[in-house]
Amino acid sequence: MNLRRNPRYTAEVYTGSLNDIMFFLLLFFLILSTLANPSVVKLLLPKNKTSQSVSKPQISLSVTADKTYFINNTAVPFNQLENQLKKATQNIDEPLVVLRFDNALTVQDLVDVLQIGSNLKIKMVLATQTVNSH
Repeated sequence: MNLRRNPRYTAEVYTGSLNDIMFFLLLFFLILSTLANPSVVKLLLPKNKTSQSVSKPQISLSVTADKTYFINNTAVPFNQLENQLKKATQNIDEPLVVLRFDNALTVQDLVDVLQIGSNLKIKMVLATQTVNSH
């Protein structure tokens, strides 16, 4: 009868719960990333039934209900809007400006900004809010 113990011990790390920890971290970061919004200007966007995303580098132009203009979250007076847009798009090959207009503004306000984009030969896209059809 051999009652001697094995003198070689091996250290092991139990990794059974590592899958659960990684799953919870993944969920945490996914939820956190959906809450982070790059546009901090609060607007009520016009509604649309379909959505389309843009993958190009873009410049954000937001206009609040009280006609305050923001280029990438920096306030700009309307009389300097054309010059600031020209500066913001001068080093970009095909500039794309995403217009975030409050839905309380008139069509004339939109046309005024689109005219500036047309003068600068900038492609402008109007951001809308997707309507859930329930």
